[in-house]
Amino acid sequence: MNEVDRILALREELNRHNHNYYVLNSPEISDKEFDLLMKELEALEQAHPEMADPLSPTQRVGSDLSKGFAHVTHERPMLSLANTYSIEEVDEWFDRVKKGLGGEDFEITGEMKYDGTSISLTYENGRLVRAVTRGDGTQGDDVTVNVKTIRSIPLVLHPGDWPERFEIRGEILMPWTVFNELNKEREYNEEPLFANPRNAASGTLKTQDPKEVAKRRLDAVFYYLLSDELPYGSHYENMEAARRWGFKVSGEMRILKTEEDVNNYIGHWDIHRKELPVATDGLVFKVNSLRQQLNLGFTAKSPRWAVAFKFNPENACTQLKYVSFETGRMGFVTPVANLEPVLLSGTIVKRASLHNADIMAELDIHEKDWLYVEKGGEIIPKITGVDTSRRTPGEPKVEFVVCCPECGTPLVRNDGDAARICPNKYGCRPQITGRIEHFCARRMMNIDGIGEETAELLFDRELVTTPADLYDLTKEQLSLLERFGDRSAERILQGLEESRKVPFERVIYALSIPNVGETTSKRVAKAVKSMDRMQEMSVEQLQAIPDVGPTIAQGIFEYLRDPVAVENIERLKAAGLQMQLDEDKMQQAGTVLEGKSIVISGTFSHHSRDEYKEIIEANGGKNVGSISKKTSFVLAGDNMGPAKLEKCQKLGIPIVGEDEFLNMLEQK
Repeated sequence: MNEVDRILALREELNRHNHNYYVLNSPEISDKEFDLLMKELEALEQAHPEMADPLSPTQRVGSDLSKGFAHVTHERPMLSLANTYSIEEVDEWFDRVKKGLGGEDFEITGEMKYDGTSISLTYENGRLVRAVTRGDGTQGDDVTVNVKTIRSIPLVLHPGDWPERFEIRGEILMPWTVFNELNKEREYNEEPLFANPRNAASGTLKTQDPKEVAKRRLDAVFYYLLSDELPYGSHYENMEAARRWGFKVSGEMRILKTEEDVNNYIGHWDIHRKELPVATDGLVFKVNSLRQQLNLGFTAKSPRWAVAFKFNPENACTQLKYVSFETGRMGFVTPVANLEPVLLSGTIVKRASLHNADIMAELDIHEKDWLYVEKGGEIIPKITGVDTSRRTPGEPKVEFVVCCPECGTPLVRNDGDAARICPNKYGCRPQITGRIEHFCARRMMNIDGIGEETAELLFDRELVTTPADLYDLTKEQLSLLERFGDRSAERILQGLEESRKVPFERVIYALSIPNVGETTSKRVAKAVKSMDRMQEMSVEQLQAIPDVGPTIAQGIFEYLRDPVAVENIERLKAAGLQMQLDEDKMQQAGTVLEGKSIVISGTFSHHSRDEYKEIIEANGGKNVGSISKKTSFVLAGDNMGPAKLEKCQKLGIPIVGEDEFLNMLEQK
């Protein structure tokens, strides 16, 4: 590829990454990789001035502008900072500042670079009048209503020497504790997890419902004051004044006088940033004197008087304590690395899944090995390798178990499958309690009060071994259990009573039929109409149901002929559960989506993802989980996944927004 073609390719690639980062909040590459591509493009464009293009990625900053918010032009552009990734590069910037100031003495302020979403607040007469996102640097979204819900942002300032009108810039943040709680809740509800606190904060700030924003407990830290009438001549003094006025200003901001001070500041925070309650991805260094900032000026995209230092992605090396093997609801045995505790991305990591026997063998883990661990997508801890230089000679390799760690039954492995399975499904404790817990979960029968611990307690007291046993429980039996009282017992009995109204498709999902998840349960229910009919069908008839392949069909057929499963179903029928499709669902609402295969991606304002799935099916459409040439279109909300977006572009699949989709249904 010649240099001109490389310029065109880089522009296309950087535009795609800009969109992923600022609009979709779903970056595919690291900041460092992005900056290296940008630097390559800058160098090539300088070498080929004939290729100048005002719309090149080098001539703009990224955008987070959203539909649904008023766009406001910034009084002063919100430029990005030049990024560095090594102490040497920071030292080079320091030398350029020294040269630019002609040898004049200067001070540097060192600050944390918080990993949130940028915000600009405007105050008049000590009162907040507007909050605007960074947007494309020239204009942003007016999110004042949402920002007012953030309790660390002052709506009215403390008495002080604040200017009559000024702008202050900072970061909207989601603390690690709130982020972890939010993702636990989303995981329980089987909703897509936020990749990191920045995505969560950005997504929350763009939510159309301020009440929902308030629930998320966002925080804010401020780092830059702008006005024609600033009270002091230095950045540090102005930020200390802002602190007195009621703003949350970083307590980690320091005055640095020498290059050595700067390097020591980097060294300190490279280690201690992990102890902070919020996410950070680097440091920012600014010339402290506003006069000197003015003398140094700006490049086309960034100030010469400031630079950002980016930390490398967080990972750690910690020692393996032991590998445990855990049997799940469907009998799959998973190896788990139990580690010496290590702080990583704001949380203490003690465990990391090794997934299956093949991955464990590929890593070649030995007893007491030192393992490299990092957060996959900054959420799920994963083992990325072994530090063999620290391996103790003679320590044996960790081997996958041959028998179930819970019941001792020899494990089986299906041809072409990496998983090891315990076949003792009706005698293996975690499989039994897992099925009970699954049956009671919110998206299945929604029986409040029965989670993992209660399911295990009911099994241990020999009260429940199958889901049908739940409907024989009495208040007296429940009240006698540890940590239970009359109120807890009544809550469970009320949940059991309400579960008799749960629709047929969710009953199918609750039964733990192999390979039958939520979507498949809906398709099967719609096709078979009733449990009686489902039990009569042959493998061939089951396989004729849309998207039910031979493996799923065989699994359903065998399950419905298993004596234990059959008895459980008959008892659930007798208990009054819904064993046929609701008549309203048998009647199709319309045919406007007839023959269309639709993928849902992102988050929505008017309906939940589940509601949209039901709307699609009610109008004759088919929900599919992945994009292919057969996909009719993608129903896209906010934060559409970058991989899906790229595949749509590659295959030419239309992307339909939420409002457009609803209009489509109204015009049927």
